[in-house]
Amino acid sequence: MRRAALVAGGGFALVAAAVAYGVHAVVGQPGSPPDYSGGGSGTVTIEITPGTSAGEVGRTLAKAGVVASAQSFVEQVISRSKESGLHPGRYVLRRRMSASAALDMLLAPASRVVRRVTVPEGLRMGEVLRVLAKGTGIPLADFTEAAGEPRRLRLPAYAEGEAEGFLFPATYEVEPGATAGDMLRKMVARFRLAAKKVGLEDLAPRLNLTPRQAVTVASIVQAEGGVPADYPKIARVVYNRLARGAKLEMDSTVNYALNRHTLKVTAEDTRNGSPYNTYARPGLPPGPIGNPGESALLATLHPAEGAWYWFVTTDPRRKITKFTDKEMEFRKYREELNRYLGTN
Repeated sequence: MRRAALVAGGGFALVAAAVAYGVHAVVGQPGSPPDYSGGGSGTVTIEITPGTSAGEVGRTLAKAGVVASAQSFVEQVISRSKESGLHPGRYVLRRRMSASAALDMLLAPASRVVRRVTVPEGLRMGEVLRVLAKGTGIPLADFTEAAGEPRRLRLPAYAEGEAEGFLFPATYEVEPGATAGDMLRKMVARFRLAAKKVGLEDLAPRLNLTPRQAVTVASIVQAEGGVPADYPKIARVVYNRLARGAKLEMDSTVNYALNRHTLKVTAEDTRNGSPYNTYARPGLPPGPIGNPGESALLATLHPAEGAWYWFVTTDPRRKITKFTDKEMEFRKYREELNRYLGTN
């Protein structure tokens, strides 16, 4: 049975929610003070984690000044048959509440303080892990270790044992007691839902791609795209180049190979020997270069129709991207970008 800890003065009380055990250790104790009346005042934040009893919940509430005694709280739990009604989470209660009112608040969803972490679209795995560590309070080392054991993440078979590309960007609730592995498995599960929704496994073969290759294309589309409206055109450029057996020559793949983000990719950069360098190697890189969202997956599976062979984001601040099938226009657009970057 876990011990409950309290930080006084409106801080956090770490308590537990398994209410079926330990009730009788509290009921019937002599000398308990009379129950408070009314709804109380001020605020106290309680965190309920799995594993302990209603008695401990009551004792922690009493120690925090929420209820007059653990016995009064447990009596309410029993009389109202709520032994299994409490759930893990953080709850905002008040001081000097009647036990009945305190139980009401613990049962009310509106009292629950939900901790969430948002993972933006297109982040690389290392960036995802840092966002998760910061947002959850779980050490980065734990996430790094969990990501290093991909077999435990329940990845789809076509991920080929690599988590990059399959940690779906979304907002996630952080349940009390959640581990790094729990969070990563939740992200993979969310990817599976998105993949089913967009028809990844059914539609990828129609584009002569495996599902993993489709996720790889989507990660490039996500990294290269300025606005979602451009994603289907970017996907089409990828397919037009693949159809000709040409090199993709995507700056995003070079940046991935060099583990950086920059708009200023030099000729020297494009000569690095990484298999992810699509300036040096034909075809797709060996795997995703980030974790795409649903819009990029949809664009990959439903590319626009067009003969475009090049695109340039000529104004990154305003996210203006221009597409062409003429090399002269492409060079002109590159000059616009160079002027924007001050590299002319």
